[in-house]
Amino acid sequence: MCLAAFGLAACGAGGSAPEAALLKDQLLEPGPLGEREYGNRNAPVTIIEYVSLTCPYCRAYHAKVFPRVKRTYVDTGRVRYIIREFAIGQTAGAAAIVTRCAPKSQYLPLIEAYLSRQREWVSQDVRKDALYKIAKTSGMSRAQFDKCLSNQSIIDGLTEVKQRGRKFGVVGTPTFFINGQKLQGEVTFEQIKALIEPQAS
Repeated sequence: MCLAAFGLAACGAGGSAPEAALLKDQLLEPGPLGEREYGNRNAPVTIIEYVSLTCPYCRAYHAKVFPRVKRTYVDTGRVRYIIREFAIGQTAGAAAIVTRCAPKSQYLPLIEAYLSRQREWVSQDVRKDALYKIAKTSGMSRAQFDKCLSNQSIIDGLTEVKQRGRKFGVVGTPTFFINGQKLQGEVTFEQIKALIEPQAS
């Protein structure tokens, strides 16, 4: 399994003021593995989240902020929400590969499970048994899981997703683009709401 290409980056590299994305059109182009998206594709607002599954700031966001964003904006058709992988380190890379092997319907539940259960699997070394314990909740067999970790097309695709993220100015996680405006680090629901509301009517 070649995960070195995922490289390292800072997790939650501090909050930043919203800034217009210079490459907005390119930002909306789907990556090589296709998008994992939720909500109305024709919604007036698109949020793109770059996430690393080992990042504590991502865990906090998905525990405290994302459910409210989803309930208020995604489920009501006002926001199209896209999740993209920006794996920080080999352990996060392995988990990201696994989420891409799962059925689309299990992608978000698996993302949430890896984030909420970080203490069970996050370490310097890739702990396959701990990763599989969570992966099997998606219905994945151990044989499927082992084969998944060496899936070169997914590894290459995730590497490209990360490289494209860097092109858009992603240096840490979580990073959000809300109709091209960038937020990074520990963001609040109020910060996200302030960018959505003027555009979501």
